[in-house]
Amino acid sequence: MLAAKNFLARQLKRRGKFAFVHSLARDARVLDAGCGDDSPRRAKALRADLHYIGLDVGDYHQSVPPGLHADSYIIASPEGFAQEIAKFEGQLDAVISSHNLEHCHRPDDVLEAMFKALNRQGRMYLSFPCRESVSFPSRSGALNFYDDPTHRSVPDFDKICASARSRGLRIDFAARRYRPTALMLLGLALEPLGALLGKNMPAGSTWALYGFESVLWLSNSATT
Repeated sequence: MLAAKNFLARQLKRRGKFAFVHSLARDARVLDAGCGDDSPRRAKALRADLHYIGLDVGDYHQSVPPGLHADSYIIASPEGFAQEIAKFEGQLDAVISSHNLEHCHRPDDVLEAMFKALNRQGRMYLSFPCRESVSFPSRSGALNFYDDPTHRSVPDFDKICASARSRGLRIDFAARRYRPTALMLLGLALEPLGALLGKNMPAGSTWALYGFESVLWLSNSATT
């Protein structure tokens, strides 16, 4: 069941988080900054060879204890989150930050620490709510940015791209509002029901319809 879920996620979101995980080099050392929603279990089910390090400020939406699957699992305080990432400076093959920055107390410090954590061939996946989401309809499951009370500030897409370039990172993929076609069409078909029920529809289809996510794939310029 989990393998099928991962397969569908990769096929329907070719630039999503699990497509990124699938694309990593064998035995890559990966930090997942903000590893809620069963990410340790799903990532290791997809790529058991990875050295997976999970970092979060609490156990969020985990079906099993994260330490059962993560090679290392770290709980940090919100104030100390960036400092935990900084301990990996220059050591990581990949960093994942999926819907993490908008929750951070000092997002600029967290972003800088993630950039510095990459080694010379390092790669990064970033996703976060788009700027326009502040005016989207409110839905259960979060469609308007403020539906989630733990959201603090909307990440600035252009500023993040500029910061990445200033650190010598290459932008391999950038979508200000990511709308994978199959999921967008599914979201369109299900939107009347979603609006009636006041909730997001399955598989991220409502997010795809509205273009809720900004997505970036980055790599160090030394990557060949």
